[in-house]
Amino acid sequence: MSRPFQKILVIQTAFIGDVILATGVLEKLNQHYPKAQLDFLVRKGNEGLLKNHPFLHQTLVWDKKAGKYKNLLKMLRAIRSERYDLVINIQRFANSGFLTAFSKAKIKVGFDKNPFSWAFDKKVPHEINNGKHEVERNHELIAEYTDTVAAKPKLYPSGADFDKVSSLKTTPFICFAPASVWFTKQFPKEKWTEFLANIQFKGKIYALGAPTDQALCDEIIQQSGNTSAENLCGKLNLLESAALMKDAQMNYVNDSAPMHLASAMNAPTAAIFCSTIPEFGFGPLADQSTVIQIQEPLSCRPCGLHGKKACPEGHFKCGLRISIDTIVDTVDNSL
Repeated sequence: MSRPFQKILVIQTAFIGDVILATGVLEKLNQHYPKAQLDFLVRKGNEGLLKNHPFLHQTLVWDKKAGKYKNLLKMLRAIRSERYDLVINIQRFANSGFLTAFSKAKIKVGFDKNPFSWAFDKKVPHEINNGKHEVERNHELIAEYTDTVAAKPKLYPSGADFDKVSSLKTTPFICFAPASVWFTKQFPKEKWTEFLANIQFKGKIYALGAPTDQALCDEIIQQSGNTSAENLCGKLNLLESAALMKDAQMNYVNDSAPMHLASAMNAPTAAIFCSTIPEFGFGPLADQSTVIQIQEPLSCRPCGLHGKKACPEGHFKCGLRISIDTIVDTVDNSL
């Protein structure tokens, strides 16, 4: 059922990957309401993903670290002043629910797991492990107002972002992003080292990540002895990294934010899953993508929806027993 919405706010104040996946909602809303004012609310630190986004009127930024609740009330005042026709809350936690519930929007939509869902005009079940991808679950929030087909996430690096990485694309290349916030989502350091030591790729190999990942990638590259590898951690922002990944022969990633960057650019993706499983609905979405995971069943896997700081069983078999041959074969196929 289509409505003449003039002002729409999408809220996703979770992590980088969650914001990227939520951009599919922006794509679909723009298709159906191209003249509407479309705004997006994110936590501070993630606004760079949406810089120069062609569909967005403005990106609202909530600072959760400095004066968290003071800034929450300030954000609520800003939202109420806009008098939105529709607020779509993709985040399932209380703070975003509070903003939605008291937004004064004509229609408030969100997931039933949100503690403030009692105040929403429409509540949608959020069910994990039912065969649906997260972009499909997100789309259910707006299906009534658009159509039944979920849109894939998409990012829009600028011309300047592509110019920044153009000199890195003079020869065929692959990218790998070995780090993750969570230990059990991260393919083990020694396995990444083995991977680089055994690939036969003749072009350049770029390590991607944040400044805090630089030491990890330095160690992996040094111990592998691969002279074709270059550490770019901390040298590119998120959109510049996305611009580089777009033209890679392959992007090797964990179940983490770089996987979603690749999905948003429809870039070739080899996604390595350790403690988590793609059935949770967060797998790669690129047309050319593959999932790499342990083949033998483990009674302890998955050990949770999210990663953990350490393997609960102390052995981390789900990461250490993934065959390097499987990954190397993927490299060879990308040549």
